[in-house]
Amino acid sequence: MNAVRLAFGLLTAVPTATLPRVDRLSAGRAMLLAPVTALPLVVVVAAAHRVVVAGSPPLVTAALVVALGTLYSRAMHLDGLADTADGLSAGYDAESSLRAMKASDTGPSGVAAVTLALLVEVAALASLLPTATGTGLACLAWVTSRHTLAVACRRGVPAAQPEGLGALVAGTVGPVGLAASAAVLGAVAGTLPFLSSALAPVASVPADAEGWSATGWLALLVAAGGLAASALLVRRCRRRLGGISGDVLGAGIEVALAASLAVAALAAGAAGAAA
Repeated sequence: MNAVRLAFGLLTAVPTATLPRVDRLSAGRAMLLAPVTALPLVVVVAAAHRVVVAGSPPLVTAALVVALGTLYSRAMHLDGLADTADGLSAGYDAESSLRAMKASDTGPSGVAAVTLALLVEVAALASLLPTATGTGLACLAWVTSRHTLAVACRRGVPAAQPEGLGALVAGTVGPVGLAASAAVLGAVAGTLPFLSSALAPVASVPADAEGWSATGWLALLVAAGGLAASALLVRRCRRRLGGISGDVLGAGIEVALAASLAVAALAAGAAGAAA
């Protein structure tokens, strides 16, 4: 339970009563359990689908969902995205980049990164909410974005600095934990057709020749897109900063969310056009 409370304490605005014990073992487990913190947002997205079906404007509803998600995370992930963008655009060495990331102000790169991420998230979500399949893919996008923490904190990925959240969690996720976390994400993706059916009981899901539903393939594509986007960001930060930091982890979540939602919207649109 300590790791669960730590995950919610680090990643959300949910009060955890007393401060959980913070050590590398608990921090590593909290990174593995990070997708659990997305479950309240999954409920919100599912409810938003019902509201849209009832007649609410999809764009307005999507904006409200993204705003609620921002409040739920205390905007920490967006702050990390802004700082990371500023750092990567400041000079060509780790020292100048880390100094820019620590600055109290937000530069043009940070503003642009946050603005573009929010635009993509809202626009993509607005196109997904009207359908049960699209809503299921959106739910998977939020879970995938939190799974990126386990990947970024795997063994072999160093911290950019000797202090801070990055130093606490870097290298805390072993291969067994990472494999188990990936298996759980795969299971979530595999159950997406059932979630879509639950959201729209009268809808039928066509199956392909391999026995996988079309929704199942879309789910794998969405998860892969989000993980790939976050992995590219972490790789870039390792080269520029020397490792990860709390800002990089937050940026990875936002980048993965925007990428997953965008892939979901594009793939679902293409699948619908081909049907």
